[in-house]
Amino acid sequence: MIAKHKGEIPVVILLLPFLAGISIGLCYPTAKAITLGVSALILIALFVVFNIAYRRLQLYKNSWTGSLLIYAILFLAGWLITVQHNQLNSNIHFSKQSAKYLLVHINSEPKVKGDVVRFSADVVQSIDKGKGSPSNGALLLSIKDELAANLFYGAEVLIPAKYAEVEPPYNPGEFNYKQYLANKNIYHQAYLYTKQYRVTKGGCGNPIIAYALKTRQNLVAKLRANMSDTTAIAVASTLILGYKADLSNDVLQAYSKTGTIHILSVSGGHVAIIYGLLAWALGLRKGASRSNIIKAITIIVLIWVYALLTGFSPAVNRAALMISMVICGRTFARYINSLNILACSAFILLLYDPYLLTDVGFQLSYFAVVGLIVFQPIVYNWLYFKNTWADKIWMACSVSIAAQVITFPLSAYYFHQAPVYFLLSNLLIVLPVAVIMYAGTALLILPQVPYLSKALGFLLEHTILLMNKALAFIEHVPFASIGKIWLTRCEHLLLYVIIIAAFYFMYNMQRRWFLFVSLSTSLLFCMSISLKKFRADGARSITFLNLRKNTGIVFRNGTEGVVITNLADTDKAFQYAVQPGLDSMRITRYSIIGLNDTLHRPWFIKQQNLVQFIDIRILLLNQMWPLKSIPQQMGVSYLYVSNNVRIDTRQLSKLVLIADGSNSDAYIDKLKNIPVNCRILKRNKSFSIASKQ
Repeated sequence: MIAKHKGEIPVVILLLPFLAGISIGLCYPTAKAITLGVSALILIALFVVFNIAYRRLQLYKNSWTGSLLIYAILFLAGWLITVQHNQLNSNIHFSKQSAKYLLVHINSEPKVKGDVVRFSADVVQSIDKGKGSPSNGALLLSIKDELAANLFYGAEVLIPAKYAEVEPPYNPGEFNYKQYLANKNIYHQAYLYTKQYRVTKGGCGNPIIAYALKTRQNLVAKLRANMSDTTAIAVASTLILGYKADLSNDVLQAYSKTGTIHILSVSGGHVAIIYGLLAWALGLRKGASRSNIIKAITIIVLIWVYALLTGFSPAVNRAALMISMVICGRTFARYINSLNILACSAFILLLYDPYLLTDVGFQLSYFAVVGLIVFQPIVYNWLYFKNTWADKIWMACSVSIAAQVITFPLSAYYFHQAPVYFLLSNLLIVLPVAVIMYAGTALLILPQVPYLSKALGFLLEHTILLMNKALAFIEHVPFASIGKIWLTRCEHLLLYVIIIAAFYFMYNMQRRWFLFVSLSTSLLFCMSISLKKFRADGARSITFLNLRKNTGIVFRNGTEGVVITNLADTDKAFQYAVQPGLDSMRITRYSIIGLNDTLHRPWFIKQQNLVQFIDIRILLLNQMWPLKSIPQQMGVSYLYVSNNVRIDTRQLSKLVLIADGSNSDAYIDKLKNIPVNCRILKRNKSFSIASKQ
């Protein structure tokens, strides 16, 4: 559904400057709120004056002035609420106060991974010299203690004021966890151990959310009582209730590679199934009769109760808002434009939390629905089937194609991969997902009945296992997914221009300039990709990674590479900090060798501690180095120092010294006092050098 005139979608038009204001606020969060507020008030006053003196000033001759003022007001409003939402702009933020202890309230459900419990908390008081002062700000806490597993939402905890800023990514391609937390308004974190914290009281959180989380835990326990397979229980908990704590990485990978990861995020499809079930059970029809209004209110309340149980994710909130508005429209027989409803729900959610705009789930959810509303009718009209069943299958295919096409640039940009057989996998899961939702809902709603509950649990478990087997089969089919896609922000935007222009041309082929825009943008996109490929093929460089107390050096020769590290490629640290860098540098063939290994390549030689890479010679100085001096005949240019190795510092004047994170702070301070070109990797970004040949 494409609007033929902007008057059909007024909320969408008004949302655009509001989104622009939020975007500017995210880029410039330190702007003065008072300045923005005064500017907005002046524009509002001007708008009122213009409306009062509309005829006297003959503004009808320049009708665009009113629209311009409204857009400017919405732009400033978006910027203002974003600046105010940023907790670092508060004068009583805990990081701006001197304190020995902090009093915090747990604001999320604690998650247990191994022996570490992790959760976020709101700071309410800073305590210094026995006196408390009001504070605010969020803090990410990680506690290594078995008893910490008993912590719960709403608990008040006293902790030492020993926190640090979240560290930025240090290596190429590494996930930006600092930005991820900043998008959630969290800028600091603390690590605690046994006896470093004390629970003072409970019940400090929102009682509704506390009750919902407790109820969800009880429902998850009910699933565990009626099912035996741990993987099936984890998928059921995630799919029905949005409880992801027990989901394994293998399962996530299988769903991601097959293009079905969306079903593991409780979203619009799940809410639509719940709505359909409730509408059928209550017999909801069109019309504003008294009984129908009561039914509509009941369904809306139950949908929001379900949204509450699933953790109020952006996708669920969007779906709950949209369906609530649709129910109201159907009940009172009003025409509803889907794009207006979508824009209205986005406006409400962003008013509550403008940082949702940066949430990947929020973006994927809204883009997917836009694809279904705008692109799906165009795709559906590509083919025509007289057979009813063939037409229904094509309808399902058009839905999948539209959603996948519009979300592909986001998936490629954030997750660096794209599924190939998404059409087949999405068709295969339609029936299983419906069975899982209905059987799971019935199991959780009905009281525990010995035979009936076990039967529903059996059906639920085996449906999930069957679906997992089918997706696992598709995952391992050759070319099941395209991986290692690394797009720049510009390329990401170019993809959207290509897609939107191409679909608009297919919608209205008389406007051929849209085809020209799509083709010319495609040319620019291909040129950008080709230029990156050309540069990657000719790149020859060495990157010294910051792996904390581990060693990591990447030697890049075009698309070939050698990695010297003490980590195995299956280690989490390697997957998190090394592998993304290899992928982003387009290194497709590489060897991983240890610190004591020997390797010979035409462009790379490692013999004991000496490394020769094209025209660069590096000496790895560690405890395995037998000498206290460096023979001049070795002709080295770089020294890689680790493990506080002892060395004669008088020989370092003409060399570049690189110290990794395994060295102590005292040792690094000593190196800093030596008159030598020294690069410290500890708590610093990785260091790269390029070959001159």
